[in-house]
Amino acid sequence: MSIDKTLGNGEFVVLTTRTHPKALFKPFLLFLLVVAAFVAALVWFPENDAKQWVLVAVGAVAIVTLVTWVLVPYLRWRHSSYTFTNKRLITREGIITRVGRDIPLFRINDFTYERDLLDRLLGCGTIVVSDATEKAGVMLYDVPRIAEVQRELSNLIFQADDGSDDGEFPPGEPRRR
Repeated sequence: MSIDKTLGNGEFVVLTTRTHPKALFKPFLLFLLVVAAFVAALVWFPENDAKQWVLVAVGAVAIVTLVTWVLVPYLRWRHSSYTFTNKRLITREGIITRVGRDIPLFRINDFTYERDLLDRLLGCGTIVVSDATEKAGVMLYDVPRIAEVQRELSNLIFQADDGSDDGEFPPGEPRRR
């Protein structure tokens, strides 16, 4: 389902992103390893009556491995997104069962980021969003172009500031003095 179908009146998408492609590095290496192992079994196994059965067994293991540890992680990556609108933060993830959380921007009272050395080299990082609810904050893992996203999120939050210190007033209500 497209995010555009869930937008309210006057709401528009400011930024949409997903986890950095670095999440696909291990599945890609595993894909190469499995394909190489299958080709090696095809080439190096001696010609005899058992070769056909060995290739079927190796092929079955290769298919199960590729589906479980390559295709599923790719689909998880492909079907997860972080969307910032002018009114809320929207997270969506899941292949079959979709899970999401929407946080109105006026409820966000803090966000921090974490970047290790690899994240700094790749320009990504994790953003932790804390909001004025009982639920734990939202972790946006491996956000690409984190500096740009952080800057945009700051701008959006300051535009949606309700004048309170905890996001208790929705936009449109009188501001505190």
